[in-house]
Amino acid sequence: MILVKDLKRYYGTGETVVKALKGVSFEIKKGEFVAIMGASGSGKTTLLRILALLDDATEGEYTIRGLQVSSLPEAERSYYRLTQVGYVFQDYALINEMSAAENVYILSMMEGKSRKESYEIALEALDKVGLKGKHSKIPDELSGGEKQRVAIARAIAKKPDILFADEPCANLDTNNSKQVLDVFKELNEKYGQTIVMVTHEPWHTEYVDRVITFEDGNLVSDEKKRNR
Repeated sequence: MILVKDLKRYYGTGETVVKALKGVSFEIKKGEFVAIMGASGSGKTTLLRILALLDDATEGEYTIRGLQVSSLPEAERSYYRLTQVGYVFQDYALINEMSAAENVYILSMMEGKSRKESYEIALEALDKVGLKGKHSKIPDELSGGEKQRVAIARAIAKKPDILFADEPCANLDTNNSKQVLDVFKELNEKYGQTIVMVTHEPWHTEYVDRVITFEDGNLVSDEKKRNR
């Protein structure tokens, strides 16, 4: 599903260069739920943003489903990002003036689907994350966990090959975090969704298949957590 070869990401030049990724290689198989861990500044979010086509690598290659996305022209990268990749931000990134359904179906509208079809897709996605009946609620009427589930629904509405999540529970208490992680687990086990999640909480690894740990831009361990 995802193949990464000698991936590097440098910021700055000369004596001020920061080596966020120093040449990492690994593979993630279809249907795996993988946690990316490490201290702040270890390179985990940099990696996620590159794989989700939100940032560019300095060197190295990465392929998704056999397609070398690292070398795609920008227009094709944008289209692939819009249609094939789901991304969940830690701060929800919802539009406060829009309902839960509207926050979800906006991407379908951007793809050119009709309002009716987009609305039906949004309701299906909200149902998958346990928010059936809350489609008309605006973000201020939802709890933190519910807001993040709306963000997850938005990311999975287009049925992406891979779901990337950057610290999705960072702003949530333990109870809401468990609700969000339960959603990820169900998406992974029931629907076979491939998920790559950056996290810093050790207990989150109870939900995943593998834990890949970074330190100072290097991949230092790759541990299998459960058999599928």
